[in-house]
Amino acid sequence: MNEARVDVLVVGSGAGGGTVAARLAPLAREGRRILVLEQGPRLEDREFDGSEITMPAALYEDGAGFLTADGTMTLAFGRAYGGSTVVYTGTSLDPPRRVIEGWDVPGLEHGDLVRRTARYKRENGVHLLPPEEINENNHLFVEGCRAAGYEPGQFPVNLRGCRGSSLCNMGCPNGAKQGTHRVQLPAAEADGVEVVTRATVLRLREGSGGAEAEVEVAAPAPGEKGLPSTWTPGPWRVRAERVVVAGGAVGSSALLLRSGFGAALPRLGHGFTCHPAFILVGEHATPVTNDVGHPKSFYLESEVEGWVLETCMYPPVVTAKNLTGLGPEAASFVEAFRHLQMILVLACDDAVDGNRIEVDRAGRPVVHYHFSPAVRERMAAATRAAARIFFGAGAVRVHAPLADPPVLTAAEATRGLDARIHPRHFLPGRTSVSAAHLMGGCGMGTDAIDSVTDSRGRVHGVPWLRVADSALFPDSVEINPYLTVMALADRVAEGILEELP
Repeated sequence: MNEARVDVLVVGSGAGGGTVAARLAPLAREGRRILVLEQGPRLEDREFDGSEITMPAALYEDGAGFLTADGTMTLAFGRAYGGSTVVYTGTSLDPPRRVIEGWDVPGLEHGDLVRRTARYKRENGVHLLPPEEINENNHLFVEGCRAAGYEPGQFPVNLRGCRGSSLCNMGCPNGAKQGTHRVQLPAAEADGVEVVTRATVLRLREGSGGAEAEVEVAAPAPGEKGLPSTWTPGPWRVRAERVVVAGGAVGSSALLLRSGFGAALPRLGHGFTCHPAFILVGEHATPVTNDVGHPKSFYLESEVEGWVLETCMYPPVVTAKNLTGLGPEAASFVEAFRHLQMILVLACDDAVDGNRIEVDRAGRPVVHYHFSPAVRERMAAATRAAARIFFGAGAVRVHAPLADPPVLTAAEATRGLDARIHPRHFLPGRTSVSAAHLMGGCGMGTDAIDSVTDSRGRVHGVPWLRVADSALFPDSVEINPYLTVMALADRVAEGILEELP
């Protein structure tokens, strides 16, 4: 058995773990041992080839095919050096005040989070793209929104030197996206923080003077992307004074459940939320430039109806997977790929008891999720809005999975959309839904009865254990959670700096 002793062990290297690592770097400079363990690999720059065949397997859990327990929705989350910050599009929004105040977590204030996000917006180069860098798909979205009576917002994005490859979800091949793999982790390592990849933390337990972690380090499979781990493959035991779990909503919840903390924390794994999402396409008579330029520059949200629409670009295989139906009609949209305008629909859900994270007998995470009537209505309302935008931008026909039949013509742009696009047409398993922005499972709150942690990520009753990622959310944040996670992780790291002399 290989062994290591550290002062602080950080599990995960994404928005949460990478932030904690960077904030604890002063301890490393003073001689403390700060260790980050990441389950996924560290890829060299040359390995980011943008292929929709090879990159998902290298960067996502289960190759981006992790399914809910009933098989009706895939959950997309990163598993690599930098976590999900490697595979998202860089959109960087502050948490909404109404959401944070609605969470009503003692000790958590919206103003404090926004002050912290300002730091990371500076560090990670968050800005609005200038007009000359906006591609045609995004221009059509803005045009369609205004024709339909909507006013879109522009996404701030964390980019430096973007060359417009439009491959954000496959990992930027140009190193432009400023996730933790480009900013926080390299800075932490330069100060002496150790980051070890291909290292899975199996269990945590109480140890002498803190905690013990049971770890398995893997060797790369033949032909697999990514560098070998810097540690010897095989079992390891890591002793630590403090442990910060930042493996994402699914990973963090599963680790704590495997470790037996559920007996004292009845809310562990509960409160799982996400943004059920699917792609809509509108065909234009002339080609649409979509695979050049940043894919996600604009969005439209409805707080009242509970949905978000985002510009997007997905490659042919992913696009085809999102088309409902078989045969010539579905094939015709794939054949018209170069003429497609694309919009991503995201429905905002709510934390309900039935949606939760568990582990099976082998300790693997299992996510139970059902589409509530409210979520189905939000998906339908968002689809109606997207159809109006497509037709407002000049589309000749639209593929809408929540319509029956799914193809809408321009003649239906001003009549019949409410009847044609309806929640009753959504059949789980028939419409391809892939959830983004996984949240909850270790929610913040007052005590062990109503939550798993306090507002500083401290696990109730376990003084050496913290959580620092989107698992902390007691309910949906309703936007991309990237900056909110960084702000919460900053608070967690600040608490550790105050405790360790």
